[in-house]
Amino acid sequence: MIPATMASGRIPPRSVLPRGFRFSAAACGLKRKKRLDLALITTDSPATAAGVFTTNLVKAAPVLLSRAHLDSSARDIRAIVVNSGNANCATGPAGMAASRATAAAVARALGCRAEQVLVCSTGVIGVPLRVERILGALPELLRARRASAGAFAALTRAIMTTDTRPKWAAATCRIGGKTVRLLGCAKGAGMIHPQMATMLAFVVTDAATPPRVLEHALREVVGRTFNAITIDGDTSTNDTLLLLASGASGGQPIAAAGRGYHQFVAALERVCRALALAIVADGEGASRVVEIEVCGAPSDHAAEQVARTIAASPLVKTALAGADPNWGRVLAAAGRAGVAFDPQRTEVHLAGLLVCRRGRAYPFSERVAHRRLLRDYVPIVVDLKHGQGRGRIWTCDFTAEYVNINASYRT
Repeated sequence: MIPATMASGRIPPRSVLPRGFRFSAAACGLKRKKRLDLALITTDSPATAAGVFTTNLVKAAPVLLSRAHLDSSARDIRAIVVNSGNANCATGPAGMAASRATAAAVARALGCRAEQVLVCSTGVIGVPLRVERILGALPELLRARRASAGAFAALTRAIMTTDTRPKWAAATCRIGGKTVRLLGCAKGAGMIHPQMATMLAFVVTDAATPPRVLEHALREVVGRTFNAITIDGDTSTNDTLLLLASGASGGQPIAAAGRGYHQFVAALERVCRALALAIVADGEGASRVVEIEVCGAPSDHAAEQVARTIAASPLVKTALAGADPNWGRVLAAAGRAGVAFDPQRTEVHLAGLLVCRRGRAYPFSERVAHRRLLRDYVPIVVDLKHGQGRGRIWTCDFTAEYVNINASYRT
Protein backbone atom coordinates (compact mmCIF):
# COMPACT_ATOMS: atom_id res chain seq x y z
CA MET A 1 0.00 0.00 0.00
CA ILE A 2 1.03 3.63 -0.47
CA PRO A 3 2.57 4.78 2.83
CA ALA A 4 0.46 7.04 5.04
CA THR A 5 3.34 9.55 5.23
CA MET A 6 2.73 10.54 1.60
CA ALA A 7 1.19 13.95 1.12
CA SER A 8 0.89 16.23 -1.88
CA GLY A 9 -0.75 19.52 -2.66
CA ARG A 10 -1.30 20.50 1.01
CA ILE A 11 0.71 22.69 3.35
CA PRO A 12 2.40 20.49 6.00
CA PRO A 13 1.56 21.16 9.63
CA ARG A 14 4.03 23.27 11.56
CA SER A 15 4.71 20.35 13.89
CA VAL A 16 6.54 18.30 11.23
CA LEU A 17 9.21 20.91 10.50
CA PRO A 18 12.68 19.81 11.67
CA ARG A 19 14.49 22.39 13.79
CA GLY A 20 17.40 24.35 12.39
CA PHE A 21 16.20 25.01 8.84
CA ARG A 22 14.62 27.91 6.94
CA PHE A 23 13.00 27.90 3.51
CA SER A 24 12.06 30.36 0.79
CA ALA A 25 10.99 30.60 -2.84
CA ALA A 26 10.84 33.31 -5.50
CA ALA A 27 10.12 33.95 -9.18
CA CYS A 28 13.29 34.97 -11.00
CA GLY A 29 12.01 34.76 -14.58
CA LEU A 30 13.34 31.40 -15.76
CA LYS A 31 9.75 30.18 -16.09
CA ARG A 32 7.00 32.02 -17.89
CA LYS A 33 4.18 33.95 -16.25
CA LYS A 34 6.23 34.83 -13.16
CA ARG A 35 5.86 31.38 -11.65
CA LEU A 36 8.01 30.34 -8.70
CA ASP A 37 11.29 28.96 -10.08
CA LEU A 38 13.95 29.58 -7.43
CA ALA A 39 14.14 27.93 -4.00
CA LEU A 40 16.44 28.01 -1.02
CA ILE A 41 17.04 25.85 2.04
CA THR A 42 19.38 27.27 4.67
CA THR A 43 20.61 25.98 8.01
CA ASP A 44 20.86 28.06 11.18
CA SER A 45 24.25 26.47 11.84
CA PRO A 46 26.46 24.14 9.77
CA ALA A 47 24.73 20.83 9.00
CA THR A 48 26.08 17.44 8.04
CA ALA A 49 25.07 16.24 4.60
CA ALA A 50 24.99 13.29 2.23
CA GLY A 51 23.85 12.94 -1.34
CA VAL A 52 23.47 10.64 -4.30
CA PHE A 53 23.57 11.77 -7.89
CA THR A 54 22.81 10.61 -11.40
CA THR A 55 25.03 7.95 -12.94
CA ASN A 56 24.22 9.25 -16.42
CA LEU A 57 27.48 9.94 -18.26
CA VAL A 58 26.02 13.33 -19.23
CA LYS A 59 25.96 15.30 -15.97
CA ALA A 60 24.72 18.83 -15.46
CA ALA A 61 27.06 21.52 -14.11
CA PRO A 62 25.26 21.74 -10.73
CA VAL A 63 25.64 17.97 -10.27
CA LEU A 64 29.40 18.19 -10.80
CA LEU A 65 29.71 21.22 -8.53
CA SER A 66 27.54 19.83 -5.72
CA ARG A 67 29.43 16.54 -5.72
CA ALA A 68 32.70 18.44 -5.33
CA HIS A 69 31.27 20.62 -2.56
CA LEU A 70 29.95 17.59 -0.66
CA ASP A 71 33.36 15.93 -0.89
CA SER A 72 35.00 18.90 0.81
CA SER A 73 32.25 20.19 3.13
CA ALA A 74 29.95 17.33 4.16
CA ARG A 75 30.37 18.32 7.82
CA ASP A 76 29.35 21.98 7.46
CA ILE A 77 26.82 22.57 4.66
CA ARG A 78 24.86 25.81 5.00
CA ALA A 79 22.49 25.94 2.02
CA ILE A 80 20.88 24.32 -1.00
CA VAL A 81 19.80 26.64 -3.82
CA VAL A 82 17.59 25.23 -6.58
CA ASN A 83 16.34 26.62 -9.86
CA SER A 84 13.70 25.11 -12.13
CA GLY A 85 13.00 26.00 -15.76
CA ASN A 86 16.55 25.28 -16.93
CA ALA A 87 18.71 22.18 -16.32
CA ASN A 88 22.02 24.01 -16.88
CA CYS A 89 23.23 20.86 -18.63
CA ALA A 90 25.32 20.63 -21.82
CA THR A 91 26.02 24.35 -21.43
CA GLY A 92 29.83 24.22 -21.44
CA PRO A 93 32.15 26.36 -19.27
CA ALA A 94 29.48 29.06 -18.99
CA GLY A 95 27.17 26.58 -17.27
CA MET A 96 29.75 25.71 -14.63
CA ALA A 97 30.53 29.40 -14.15
CA ALA A 98 26.81 30.04 -13.57
CA SER A 99 26.60 27.36 -10.88
CA ARG A 100 29.75 28.64 -9.21
CA ALA A 101 28.45 32.22 -9.27
CA THR A 102 25.18 31.11 -7.67
CA ALA A 103 26.95 29.27 -4.86
CA ALA A 104 29.33 32.17 -4.27
CA ALA A 105 26.51 34.72 -4.07
CA VAL A 106 24.56 32.68 -1.52
CA ALA A 107 27.75 32.06 0.47
CA ARG A 108 28.53 35.78 0.66
CA ALA A 109 25.08 36.51 2.01
CA LEU A 110 25.35 33.77 4.63
CA GLY A 111 28.94 34.53 5.56
CA CYS A 112 30.29 31.10 4.66
CA ARG A 113 32.48 29.49 2.01
CA ALA A 114 31.07 28.74 -1.45
CA GLU A 115 31.89 25.06 -0.85
CA GLN A 116 29.24 25.04 1.89
CA VAL A 117 26.50 25.75 -0.67
CA LEU A 118 24.95 23.03 -2.86
CA VAL A 119 23.37 23.94 -6.20
CA CYS A 120 20.66 22.10 -8.15
CA SER A 121 18.88 22.78 -11.44
CA THR A 122 16.05 21.17 -13.39
CA GLY A 123 14.41 21.91 -16.72
CA VAL A 124 15.37 21.94 -20.38
CA ILE A 125 18.80 20.55 -21.37
CA GLY A 126 21.15 22.48 -23.62
CA VAL A 127 19.77 25.99 -23.08
CA PRO A 128 22.16 28.61 -21.62
CA LEU A 129 21.20 29.51 -18.05
CA ARG A 130 20.41 33.20 -17.59
CA VAL A 131 22.22 33.27 -14.26
CA GLU A 132 21.83 37.04 -13.96
CA ARG A 133 18.13 36.44 -13.26
CA ILE A 134 19.00 34.07 -10.42
CA LEU A 135 21.58 36.46 -8.96
CA GLY A 136 19.12 39.35 -9.21
CA ALA A 137 16.47 37.43 -7.25
CA LEU A 138 18.78 36.14 -4.50
CA PRO A 139 18.40 39.16 -2.19
CA GLU A 140 14.61 38.68 -2.17
CA LEU A 141 15.03 34.92 -1.73
CA LEU A 142 17.33 35.39 1.25
CA ARG A 143 15.08 37.97 2.91
CA ALA A 144 12.06 35.66 2.54
CA ARG A 145 13.59 32.78 4.52
CA ARG A 146 11.27 31.45 7.20
CA ALA A 147 11.10 28.40 9.47
CA SER A 148 7.46 28.02 8.50
CA ALA A 149 5.21 25.49 6.81
CA GLY A 150 4.12 28.11 4.28
CA ALA A 151 7.70 28.82 3.25
CA PHE A 152 8.38 25.10 2.85
CA ALA A 153 5.20 24.69 0.78
CA ALA A 154 6.34 27.51 -1.53
CA LEU A 155 9.66 25.73 -1.98
CA THR A 156 7.90 22.51 -3.04
CA ARG A 157 6.12 24.48 -5.79
CA ALA A 158 9.22 26.32 -6.95
CA ILE A 159 11.10 23.14 -7.85
CA MET A 160 8.31 21.75 -10.07
CA THR A 161 8.54 21.40 -13.87
CA THR A 162 5.89 19.17 -15.48
CA ASP A 163 4.69 18.05 -12.05
CA THR A 164 0.97 18.59 -11.55
CA ARG A 165 1.26 18.95 -7.78
CA PRO A 166 3.86 19.49 -5.04
CA LYS A 167 5.25 16.45 -3.24
CA TRP A 168 6.33 16.25 0.38
CA ALA A 169 6.45 13.67 3.15
CA ALA A 170 7.28 13.65 6.84
CA ALA A 171 8.12 11.18 9.58
CA THR A 172 9.33 11.16 13.18
CA CYS A 173 11.19 8.77 15.42
CA ARG A 174 12.40 8.72 19.03
CA ILE A 175 16.15 8.57 19.58
CA GLY A 176 17.67 8.83 23.03
CA GLY A 177 14.47 10.23 24.50
CA LYS A 178 14.27 13.01 21.90
CA THR A 179 11.82 13.37 19.00
CA VAL A 180 13.64 13.49 15.67
CA ARG A 181 11.80 14.96 12.69
CA LEU A 182 12.38 14.24 9.00
CA LEU A 183 10.79 16.26 6.20
CA GLY A 184 11.34 15.83 2.49
CA CYS A 185 10.17 17.15 -0.85
CA ALA A 186 10.72 16.06 -4.42
CA LYS A 187 9.97 16.96 -7.99
CA GLY A 188 9.70 14.64 -10.94
CA ALA A 189 7.10 13.40 -13.39
CA GLY A 190 9.09 12.43 -16.48
CA MET A 191 12.63 11.32 -17.36
CA ILE A 192 12.40 9.04 -14.34
CA HIS A 193 14.48 5.87 -14.30
CA PRO A 194 16.71 6.46 -11.30
CA GLN A 195 20.23 5.19 -10.95
CA MET A 196 21.47 6.46 -7.57
CA ALA A 197 18.77 9.15 -7.17
CA THR A 198 15.69 10.61 -8.75
CA MET A 199 15.22 13.99 -10.42
CA LEU A 200 15.44 16.35 -7.43
CA ALA A 201 14.70 15.37 -3.83
CA PHE A 202 15.65 17.03 -0.56
CA VAL A 203 15.27 15.63 2.94
CA VAL A 204 16.08 17.62 6.09
CA THR A 205 16.22 16.28 9.64
CA ASP A 206 17.11 17.65 13.05
CA ALA A 207 18.91 14.42 13.96
CA ALA A 208 22.54 14.61 15.06
CA THR A 209 24.33 12.42 12.55
CA PRO A 210 27.97 12.31 11.39
CA PRO A 211 28.37 12.52 7.59
CA ARG A 212 29.58 8.95 7.22
CA VAL A 213 26.56 7.56 9.11
CA LEU A 214 24.24 9.85 7.15
CA GLU A 215 25.69 8.64 3.84
CA HIS A 216 25.42 5.00 4.91
CA ALA A 217 21.76 5.47 5.89
CA LEU A 218 20.92 7.23 2.63
CA ARG A 219 22.53 4.58 0.45
CA GLU A 220 20.81 1.84 2.44
CA VAL A 221 17.42 3.42 1.81
CA VAL A 222 17.73 4.69 -1.77
CA GLY A 223 17.86 1.23 -3.36
CA ARG A 224 14.49 0.29 -1.87
CA THR A 225 12.82 3.61 -2.66
CA PHE A 226 14.01 6.05 -5.31
CA ASN A 227 15.94 3.40 -7.21
CA ALA A 228 12.86 1.16 -7.20
CA ILE A 229 10.72 3.38 -9.43
CA THR A 230 10.55 4.05 -13.14
CA ILE A 231 8.21 6.09 -15.32
CA ASP A 232 9.74 6.07 -18.79
CA GLY A 233 13.14 4.37 -18.62
CA ASP A 234 15.09 7.63 -19.05
CA THR A 235 17.70 8.54 -16.45
CA SER A 236 18.00 12.31 -16.00
CA THR A 237 21.22 14.28 -16.32
CA ASN A 238 20.37 16.20 -13.14
CA ASP A 239 19.24 13.51 -10.67
CA THR A 240 20.11 14.64 -7.16
CA LEU A 241 18.99 13.49 -3.72
CA LEU A 242 20.35 15.46 -0.77
CA LEU A 243 19.99 14.77 2.96
CA LEU A 244 20.87 17.42 5.56
CA ALA A 245 21.01 16.91 9.34
CA SER A 246 21.05 19.96 11.63
CA GLY A 247 21.45 18.17 14.98
CA ALA A 248 18.98 20.67 16.47
CA SER A 249 16.79 17.98 18.06
CA GLY A 250 19.20 17.97 21.00
CA GLY A 251 19.70 14.23 20.91
CA GLN A 252 22.92 12.26 20.99
CA PRO A 253 24.73 11.67 17.69
CA ILE A 254 23.48 8.56 15.91
CA ALA A 255 26.09 5.82 15.74
CA ALA A 256 26.58 3.48 12.80
CA ALA A 257 24.93 0.61 14.65
CA GLY A 258 22.35 0.25 17.34
CA ARG A 259 18.70 0.96 17.92
CA GLY A 260 18.92 4.69 17.19
CA TYR A 261 20.39 4.08 13.75
CA HIS A 262 17.75 1.53 12.83
CA GLN A 263 14.96 3.83 13.99
CA PHE A 264 16.40 6.67 11.92
CA VAL A 265 16.76 4.48 8.81
CA ALA A 266 13.16 3.29 9.18
CA ALA A 267 11.89 6.88 9.36
CA LEU A 268 14.10 7.94 6.44
CA GLU A 269 12.78 5.04 4.38
CA ARG A 270 9.18 6.06 5.09
CA VAL A 271 9.87 9.56 3.80
CA CYS A 272 11.84 8.44 0.73
CA ARG A 273 9.31 5.78 -0.24
CA ALA A 274 6.43 8.23 0.08
CA LEU A 275 8.24 10.73 -2.13
CA ALA A 276 9.20 8.06 -4.68
CA LEU A 277 5.62 6.83 -4.94
CA ALA A 278 4.35 10.39 -5.20
CA ILE A 279 6.59 10.83 -8.23
CA VAL A 280 5.19 7.67 -9.83
CA ALA A 281 1.61 8.71 -9.08
CA ASP A 282 2.30 12.05 -10.79
CA GLY A 283 4.02 10.48 -13.80
CA GLU A 284 3.42 12.46 -16.96
CA GLY A 285 -0.01 11.40 -18.21
CA ALA A 286 -0.26 8.59 -15.64
CA SER A 287 -3.64 7.36 -14.42
CA ARG A 288 -2.49 4.69 -11.98
CA VAL A 289 0.45 3.45 -9.90
CA VAL A 290 1.57 -0.10 -10.62
CA GLU A 291 3.51 -2.26 -8.16
CA ILE A 292 5.44 -5.08 -9.80
CA GLU A 293 6.64 -7.80 -7.46
CA VAL A 294 8.76 -10.70 -8.69
CA CYS A 295 9.31 -13.66 -6.38
CA GLY A 296 10.77 -17.13 -6.76
CA ALA A 297 13.83 -15.76 -8.57
CA PRO A 298 17.39 -17.14 -8.30
CA SER A 299 18.36 -14.07 -6.20
CA ASP A 300 17.00 -10.73 -5.05
CA HIS A 301 19.09 -9.02 -7.72
CA ALA A 302 17.63 -11.28 -10.41
CA ALA A 303 14.10 -10.61 -9.15
CA GLU A 304 14.68 -6.87 -9.32
CA GLN A 305 16.10 -7.23 -12.83
CA VAL A 306 12.95 -9.00 -14.01
CA ALA A 307 10.67 -6.54 -12.23
CA ARG A 308 12.51 -3.57 -13.70
CA THR A 309 12.27 -5.05 -17.22
CA ILE A 310 8.51 -5.53 -16.86
CA ALA A 311 8.10 -2.04 -15.40
CA ALA A 312 9.96 -0.42 -18.30
CA SER A 313 8.12 -2.31 -21.05
CA PRO A 314 6.09 0.09 -23.26
CA LEU A 315 3.78 -2.79 -24.20
CA VAL A 316 3.05 -3.64 -20.57
CA LYS A 317 2.55 0.01 -19.67
CA THR A 318 0.21 0.75 -22.59
CA ALA A 319 -1.85 -2.35 -21.79
CA LEU A 320 -2.21 -1.00 -18.26
CA ALA A 321 -3.32 2.35 -19.64
CA GLY A 322 -6.23 0.56 -21.26
CA ALA A 323 -6.83 -1.72 -18.26
CA ASP A 324 -6.23 -4.63 -20.64
CA PRO A 325 -5.35 -7.86 -18.75
CA ASN A 326 -2.81 -8.81 -21.41
CA TRP A 327 -0.66 -11.00 -19.16
CA GLY A 328 1.30 -12.33 -22.15
CA ARG A 329 3.13 -9.01 -22.36
CA VAL A 330 4.17 -9.37 -18.72
CA LEU A 331 5.46 -12.90 -19.29
CA ALA A 332 7.29 -11.90 -22.47
CA ALA A 333 9.01 -8.99 -20.72
CA ALA A 334 10.13 -11.31 -17.91
CA GLY A 335 11.56 -13.67 -20.50
CA ARG A 336 13.86 -11.04 -22.01
CA ALA A 337 15.21 -9.77 -18.68
CA GLY A 338 18.35 -11.91 -18.89
CA VAL A 339 17.44 -14.09 -15.90
CA ALA A 340 17.25 -17.88 -16.22
CA PHE A 341 13.92 -19.48 -15.22
CA ASP A 342 11.50 -22.07 -16.54
CA PRO A 343 8.50 -20.36 -18.19
CA GLN A 344 6.53 -23.59 -17.82
CA ARG A 345 6.49 -23.12 -14.03
CA THR A 346 5.72 -19.39 -13.93
CA GLU A 347 2.61 -17.77 -12.47
CA VAL A 348 1.29 -14.26 -13.10
CA HIS A 349 -1.26 -12.40 -10.97
CA LEU A 350 -2.85 -9.15 -12.18
CA ALA A 351 -4.60 -7.02 -9.56
CA GLY A 352 -4.99 -10.06 -7.31
CA LEU A 353 -6.26 -12.40 -10.04
CA LEU A 354 -4.35 -15.50 -11.15
CA VAL A 355 -4.23 -15.15 -14.95
CA CYS A 356 -1.28 -17.39 -15.89
CA ARG A 357 -0.32 -20.71 -14.31
CA ARG A 358 2.52 -22.98 -15.40
CA GLY A 359 3.23 -20.61 -18.28
CA ARG A 360 -0.28 -20.90 -19.72
CA ALA A 361 -3.57 -19.08 -19.48
CA TYR A 362 -5.56 -19.67 -16.31
CA PRO A 363 -9.32 -19.13 -16.53
CA PHE A 364 -10.37 -15.70 -15.24
CA SER A 365 -13.08 -13.14 -15.86
CA GLU A 366 -11.92 -10.52 -18.36
CA ARG A 367 -14.61 -8.19 -17.07
CA VAL A 368 -13.50 -8.49 -13.45
CA ALA A 369 -9.85 -8.13 -14.42
CA HIS A 370 -10.56 -5.01 -16.49
CA ARG A 371 -12.47 -3.44 -13.63
CA ARG A 372 -9.66 -4.14 -11.16
CA LEU A 373 -7.04 -2.77 -13.53
CA LEU A 374 -8.90 0.56 -13.56
CA ARG A 375 -8.03 1.13 -9.90
CA ASP A 376 -5.55 3.83 -8.85
CA TYR A 377 -3.13 1.25 -7.43
CA VAL A 378 -2.58 -2.00 -9.33
CA PRO A 379 -0.37 -4.86 -8.05
CA ILE A 380 1.25 -7.34 -10.44
CA VAL A 381 2.94 -10.44 -9.03
CA VAL A 382 5.15 -12.75 -11.08
CA ASP A 383 6.29 -15.98 -9.41
CA LEU A 384 9.17 -17.58 -11.32
CA LYS A 385 9.29 -20.59 -8.96
CA HIS A 386 13.03 -20.78 -9.45
CA GLY A 387 14.45 -19.75 -6.07
CA GLN A 388 13.91 -17.49 -3.06
CA GLY A 389 14.79 -14.12 -4.60
CA ARG A 390 12.29 -11.29 -4.33
CA GLY A 391 12.20 -7.78 -5.79
CA ARG A 392 9.74 -4.92 -6.13
CA ILE A 393 9.55 -1.99 -8.55
CA TRP A 394 6.91 0.73 -8.84
CA THR A 395 5.88 2.31 -12.14
CA CYS A 396 2.81 3.82 -13.81
CA ASP A 397 0.82 3.28 -16.97
CA PHE A 398 1.83 4.84 -20.29
CA THR A 399 -0.89 7.01 -21.84
CA ALA A 400 -1.18 9.20 -24.93
CA GLU A 401 -0.88 12.22 -22.65
CA TYR A 402 2.76 11.30 -21.93
CA VAL A 403 3.50 11.69 -25.64
CA ASN A 404 1.59 14.98 -25.80
CA ILE A 405 3.50 16.45 -22.87
CA ASN A 406 6.93 15.47 -24.16
CA ALA A 407 6.25 16.29 -27.79
CA SER A 408 5.90 19.95 -26.83
CA TYR A 409 8.11 20.19 -23.73
CA ARG A 410 10.32 22.97 -25.14
CA THR A 411 7.49 24.89 -26.78
